[in-house]
Amino acid sequence: MNIKSLLIGSAAALAAVSGAQAADAIVAAEPEPLEYVRVCDAFGAGYFYIPGTETCLRIGGEVRFTVGFGEDVGGPAPGGFSSDWYSATRGRVFFDTKTDSELGTIGTYIRLQGNYNGNQQLPSSGVSLEQAYITVGGLKVGKALTWWDDIGINGELDAFDNATNFNTVSYLYDAGAFRIGLGVDDISNVWTGAAGSEIGIQGYAQVDFGAANLALRGVYDTEAEEGALYATLVAPIGPGELNIGAGWSSDINAYVGSYRDIGFQSGWAYEWTVSASYAVKATEKLTITPSVAYWETQNNDDIWGVGLLAEYQLATGLKVGATVDYKDSDLLGDNTTGWVRLTRSF
Repeated sequence: MNIKSLLIGSAAALAAVSGAQAADAIVAAEPEPLEYVRVCDAFGAGYFYIPGTETCLRIGGEVRFTVGFGEDVGGPAPGGFSSDWYSATRGRVFFDTKTDSELGTIGTYIRLQGNYNGNQQLPSSGVSLEQAYITVGGLKVGKALTWWDDIGINGELDAFDNATNFNTVSYLYDAGAFRIGLGVDDISNVWTGAAGSEIGIQGYAQVDFGAANLALRGVYDTEAEEGALYATLVAPIGPGELNIGAGWSSDINAYVGSYRDIGFQSGWAYEWTVSASYAVKATEKLTITPSVAYWETQNNDDIWGVGLLAEYQLATGLKVGATVDYKDSDLLGDNTTGWVRLTRSF
């Protein structure tokens, strides 16, 4: 076979194969279009659009591990409190959504929290729906931490309020440098043995003066028929921030705490308090906060305290802190408590 014949035969074979393939051609399916996650910057950092929607979602949380110390702080045991130290772990995760609408911004917020307390004889753990609420503009409806729960100042000597996490309906009018709000709370979980008017009323007002602000919060417990007021001043001064808080309560009610909040194992509620702290930015990563406070209880016990909190930012989202607080009560004597804490937030 010469070269010419070989080339002609090869061309014929290729033509036959090509014709067969053309007759039985397989068309590949078009790939499904991918919808990439888009960043949503309309409501701040961390939001992204839920694919296929115009709703912005932010997911975050934290894990906190604490080792604390103080006389009889370690948990219940036969005969009373026995251990002078404890450990505790807290985990949180939240889901925050926002959508623009003809009614304004519609939002939802869900926060789940789990705690584990390693008491030596009675360890405890639990997960709860800490917050779940809907917002439409300035309206908030659902289970939420109220304005009263946020009365604290920098440092750890700001005890006065109970944890006021209630089903609530509130409205906040925000004019920028001025905010005012009114809320109604279901306080049935506080008065579990009552059959009356387990309703709480809250008022809130804040005025900004540049970087400083002055805020006033008021509450009224319709079951106890008692109320309370708390005012705060926040002002940047020099290398740090000055915080001052002052509160007064007419008598025992759902919103005001007691001795237990500052480490004493007895139960009279506060009548009034004044406290101050100064958070100094010692370095870019280190903040040191000395504080001082005074309380008077409904049974006329005078208590004063001093504390020192130090927090160091180890890395983005990772912080270590430690505090030592000394309190002295005319009726119960003195005590020193504190903790060391590592917090990872995301």
